[in-house]
Amino acid sequence: MSSPRGQFSSRIGFILAASGSAVGLGNIWGFPTNAAENGGGAFVLVYFLLAFCLAYPALMAELIIGRHTRANMVSALQIISPGKTTRLLGKLTGFYGIIVAALILSFYSIVAGWMLAYLLEPMVNLSGLPGLANWLTAFSAPRNLLFCAIFLVVTCAVISAGVEHGIEKWSCRLMPALLAMMVFLIGYVLTQPGAVDGLKLYLIPDFSRIGDPKLILSALGQAFFSLSLGVGTMLIYGSYLRPDDNLPAMGAIVTALDSSVAFLAGLLVLPAMFVARHQGVEIYTDQGTLMAGPDLIFQTLPALFQTMAGGTVVALLFFTLLSIAALTSSISMLEVPVSYTLEQHVASRPMATWLSGAIVFAISAVIVMNFDTLFAAVVTLTTRYSQPLLGLMLCVFATWVWRRDQILEEIRRGLPDVQHSLFWRIWPGYAKFCCPALILLVLAQSLMN
Repeated sequence: MSSPRGQFSSRIGFILAASGSAVGLGNIWGFPTNAAENGGGAFVLVYFLLAFCLAYPALMAELIIGRHTRANMVSALQIISPGKTTRLLGKLTGFYGIIVAALILSFYSIVAGWMLAYLLEPMVNLSGLPGLANWLTAFSAPRNLLFCAIFLVVTCAVISAGVEHGIEKWSCRLMPALLAMMVFLIGYVLTQPGAVDGLKLYLIPDFSRIGDPKLILSALGQAFFSLSLGVGTMLIYGSYLRPDDNLPAMGAIVTALDSSVAFLAGLLVLPAMFVARHQGVEIYTDQGTLMAGPDLIFQTLPALFQTMAGGTVVALLFFTLLSIAALTSSISMLEVPVSYTLEQHVASRPMATWLSGAIVFAISAVIVMNFDTLFAAVVTLTTRYSQPLLGLMLCVFATWVWRRDQILEEIRRGLPDVQHSLFWRIWPGYAKFCCPALILLVLAQSLMN
């Protein structure tokens, strides 16, 4: 008999855990520059619209499957499949999701380790150890392996404590801390010279771009990837929900909170970039586009912090914020293989957690030792190709394979009159036809790029 499954003890616990899963590094280092390059406020408006046109319906598909089956991804897709062929396809899709989640976490933990190293650097510098400070910020295999291991140990420590006492408890602590630090940093950065230029670029919409296919496709991809859809994280979190929870309302809150954090990230990052420009720091690439991703986080902004009054404190808070965002996402990703190991192999939660963590670290170590060859390839394979494909499969299972009356009955457990609601009049048909079409657009964009 498998070990007992956990359950979120409160609605706010689930909302913060699911939002923490969704609020990752992509929201902070990708969304702001994506907006700036695609019409500023026009991109933000289209993004918010598409978050509820694509991300929310796809999120609901995962949550409904998860709560109904109360199982890991492999078992869940088999449970809702009526025929032998669809059960086999569900099993293969579930295993594919677990593998992709582990691969994403393997490179994500490397990047998160960089965050931890940069977090320590200001304190080490103040301690009068410049050699160690330089080692922390210099790219090397030993540094990458050490901090990747530290990050995964922290992630495993949280998950091994269980759903209520680990995932929920720490999400309820970390997410408010993340939001508080973000608001404080926004307030501080906006007082610096040059910040208004970044604010204008971000908030003033270029309505001439609003129908631009490039803008729409970029916003579509941002909306899909920002909610951690496809790899089963939300399905697993849905399986820990209570039977009487209102799924449509909770899904909407998670979508809104994730989108709001992405918006706040823009209020922080873009003004900070133009403060850096005011201080003489280069913020544009050779191609004339704004820096984004690792170059932005590990080159542009640290150069800014060195020129700011109180820059050490700002750097400390900023990399703490990024480390929290990485941790809340990694917790949900590791829970995908942990839940399978826990339920299918009669392992205790601590054993399932540390075994899964060790496998992920082994993959990370291979990537670190072959960084130039493997890192970008793994990122591309998992996030650009596999994640949309898995999201498409989950939508197909939820709306084409699973019976409609069973879906209705599951939602009615927390919303008895759902059949008379606007949600039920729109969602089944929309998720069946429109969501797969939109996800195919995301996948096509990834293939073309």
